[in-house]
Formats: sequence, C-alpha cells, structure tokens
Amino acid sequence: MDRRTILAVLGAATLVPSLARAETTTPRQVADAFAATLSAHDMDAFAALFADDYVNHQVSAAAPPPPPGMSAKQASVGFFAARLKGLPDLKVSIEAMVAADDKVAASFVYEGTHQGVLLGVAPTGKRLRFTSCDIFRTASGKIAEHWGMGDIAGQLAQMKS
Repeated sequence: MDRRTILAVLGAATLVPSLARAETTTPRQVADAFAATLSAHDMDAFAALFADDYVNHQVSAAAPPPPPGMSAKQASVGFFAARLKGLPDLKVSIEAMVAADDKVAASFVYEGTHQGVLLGVAPTGKRLRFTSCDIFRTASGKIAEHWGMGDIAGQLAQMKS
C-alpha cells in the first residue's frame, strides 16, 4: 500500500504530525507532508516543516517580503493560515512531483469554498480550485528554500466571476 493510500485510509491527521517532525525525511515526503498538513489544517505540523533559517525566493504582490522583525518562516506560515481562514474546508493534493537529490518540485492543487476573506476579497461562497508549482530544497528533513509560482490571478478570477 503506498503512502497516499495509507493517508486516505487512516486519515491525514493521524500520520502528519509524526511525518512533519521526523528527523530524516526525503524531499518527496516533505512535499507530501506539505499537502497533508494543510489538508489536516494542522498549522503546528505545517510550521514544523520549515527550517528556522528558511529562505523564500518567491516574492509577489500576494506574498510580499516579510515585514521587519518577522522571519520568512513566520510569513509563509501566516500566508497559509490566512488561506485556511478564507477557505476553511481547504484540501491540498499533489498533481505531479519530481525529486532529485535535496530538491522536490510539485504541482499542488488547492480546493475549497471561499467562506472568509481571501486576498482581500470578501466571502463569495464559491468553490475554488487553483494550483501552485513549487520547488523545495530540503535539509535535515525540512524545507530550507522555496521557489514557486501560485495562480493568484486564477483565484481572483474565480472569486469575482
């Protein structure tokens, strides 16, 4: 039985904390845990996936650099906490993944109902589906660096249509 089947059978919340906090995990397992912890809405386990000196190379209008006094890790966790408030039934899956050495690239699919403020847009009640493509460099089983691109325009178009 593969890991995704086990998660589906046992429930992500039962396996995710131990996976997110494991001493040694592969880059693939880190990407799986990224999706699983968000789907389980376990922000403690999600935050544990990131190294304290994490570097986020993705800077955009939707994900600006952290304000003074806030680390990149805190900003990233805050960004996803806000996403969970906007989409309280959020589920995240992986559409495709490639891993080599200490890096993993994944196409993540996010699905949820817009029930809270998201990207400055008041709740619409609409069901959203959008993607991001992300590359993680891992070190000691944690996300050390991130490069990525999320479909912010697609989110906004779905909310405003």
